[in-house]
Amino acid sequence: MIRIRNMQVPFYEETDLKELAARRLKLPPQAVSGVVILRQAVDARRYHGAPIQFVYMLDVCVNVSEKRVLNALRRDRNVGLSDEPLPSAWPDRGACSRTDGKRPIVVGFGPAGMFAALTLARAGLQPLVLERGRDVDSRQRDIARFWQGGALDVRSNVQFGEGGAGTFSDGKLTTRISDPHTRDVLEAFVRAGAPAEIRFLQKPHIGTDLLRGVVRNIRKEILRLGGEVRFEHQVTDFEFEHGAVRAVIVNGEDRLETDTVFLGIGHSARDTYRMLLSHGLSMEAKPFAMGVRIEHPQEMIDRAQYGDDAGDPRLPVADYALTYKDPVTGRGAYSFCMCPGGQVVAATSEAGHVCTNGMSNYHRDSGIANSALLVQVGPDDFGREVLAGMALQDELESLAFELGGKNYCAPVQTVGDFLTGRFGSEQFLTAPTYRPGVRPADLHRCLPAFMTKTLEGALPWFDRKIPGFADAGAVMTGVEARSSAPCRIRRSRGTMVSESAAGLYPIGEGAGYAGGIMSAAVDGMKAALHFMKKI
Repeated sequence: MIRIRNMQVPFYEETDLKELAARRLKLPPQAVSGVVILRQAVDARRYHGAPIQFVYMLDVCVNVSEKRVLNALRRDRNVGLSDEPLPSAWPDRGACSRTDGKRPIVVGFGPAGMFAALTLARAGLQPLVLERGRDVDSRQRDIARFWQGGALDVRSNVQFGEGGAGTFSDGKLTTRISDPHTRDVLEAFVRAGAPAEIRFLQKPHIGTDLLRGVVRNIRKEILRLGGEVRFEHQVTDFEFEHGAVRAVIVNGEDRLETDTVFLGIGHSARDTYRMLLSHGLSMEAKPFAMGVRIEHPQEMIDRAQYGDDAGDPRLPVADYALTYKDPVTGRGAYSFCMCPGGQVVAATSEAGHVCTNGMSNYHRDSGIANSALLVQVGPDDFGREVLAGMALQDELESLAFELGGKNYCAPVQTVGDFLTGRFGSEQFLTAPTYRPGVRPADLHRCLPAFMTKTLEGALPWFDRKIPGFADAGAVMTGVEARSSAPCRIRRSRGTMVSESAAGLYPIGEGAGYAGGIMSAAVDGMKAALHFMKKI
C-alpha cells in the first residue's frame, strides 16, 4: 500500500477519492484499486484566498509496481510506503483463566469500567460489573422525567448509570493521549454500532442518541463472553486485609469476596471518595476547573470559521477551542467540552445542587452552540486537604441551586449584565436550552471572585477571536463544576495498582487519570491488560 499524507481537496470537490488519489500519484484511474481513509480534517484557514480544504491521509492500493510509483515521486515527502499495521492489543479469546474461582470485580460502568470489563471478558475472566445506576434505557426515562420538571433520581441521572456521564454528552472521542490502544477502542465502538467514520475523522463524535445504543451493545457483548452486569448495585464499603483488597460491600449489606477490583467510579461519586479516604487509601487533591456554560447561535460560530461558506451542507458544523491567560494573575480560562448544535443539560446527581453540562445528538442540528467556560483552580485556592476541592464544588452547586429558585432551575445571566455588574436582563441572544428551566440571577453570587474576575477578562478576549462571542445577549448558565475529578487516587509508580491496596486498580476519570471518553476507556483497558500479565 502507498500512503499519501496531507492531500488537500477543496470541500466542494465531488470527484471520487480513488480518482483524486490516482492524480496525486500520477497514475491513470484504473491503476488504483482501492483507497482507505486514515484521517480526514478540515482546514478553514484559507491561505492566499484558497478555499476551505478537506485534508486527507490515505492508504492507496495500486495494481502497478509500487516501487516504480514511489521512485517517480521520490522527492515528494508526502508519498511513501504505508506503515505496517499495529497488532491489536485485545487479548485472545480465553487467553486467561483462574483456578481459585475468584472473579475480578469492576466498580462502575462508565468508559473505564466498560472497557476494563470488555477486555477481561474477552480473555475469559468472567468479570462481575457493579453499577450504582440503572441500565441506559431506564436511565434515559429517568433523566427525561427530571428535565421535564420531575423529581431528581440520585441513583439514575446524567452522572450515574450505564455508560457513565459521557453517554449524555456530545459523545466526543477526541483525546490528547497518543496511545495505540485508542485504535482498539474505536474499533470496539464501531462493532457496537458507532458510525464507521470515527475511525478517521480528526474530531470524531458519536452523539448521545447513538451512544446509548453503542453502550447497550457493548454490555450485551460482555454478557455473551461470560461477564455479568448488575445495575443498582452500589459498592458502599471495602474490606482490606494486610494491605490488600479482600471484599466489597454492596448496598450496605451484601458481601462479595474478591482479590481484584477495578475502581471506575467516575468524578461525581463523592460518597465513594469519602468512604475510600476513611480507609486511609492514598489520595491527593489535584487541580481542576469550574465555571459556566455559554450559548450562541450555531450559525454565528459557523460564520466565524467558514465565512461565506457557512451553512454549506458539505461542511460539518463548526466548533471552537479558546484559551486565555490573565496578564496579572497568570490564571487561565478556556472553553471546554464545546457542543456544536446541542443543548445545556441539568447534570446534578445530588439533591439540592445545580450542575450543568453540554450535550449533542449525532447530527448536531439544534441550531445552538454551547460550551463550558472554565477557570483553573488548584489546591492553593481551596486547600490541601484531599477532599477540599470536592467541598468547593459542593458549595458552588448549592449556591446555584438557591439562586435558581431551589427547584433545579439554573441561574442565568447575559454577558452584558455579567460584565457591567447588573442582572435580570432576559434579552437573550438565544433562548436558554437548560431544562427544567432557568432564572435570571447574578452569577457573581455563586462563583468565587477569582473566577468571575478571570471570566470578565476572558470574554472580551474571546470576542476578538470570534466576533459576537461576548454579545451582550449571550446567555451564561451556572454552574459547571464537574469538568474533572477534584482528587486523585494514587497508583504505585510504574503500575496501575493503588499505592496502598494490592489488587485495587483505580481507573478512569474518577481516579484522576483520564479526561474524556477515549482516555478513560484506554485507561480501563490498560489496567485489565496489566492485571492479566500478573496472572
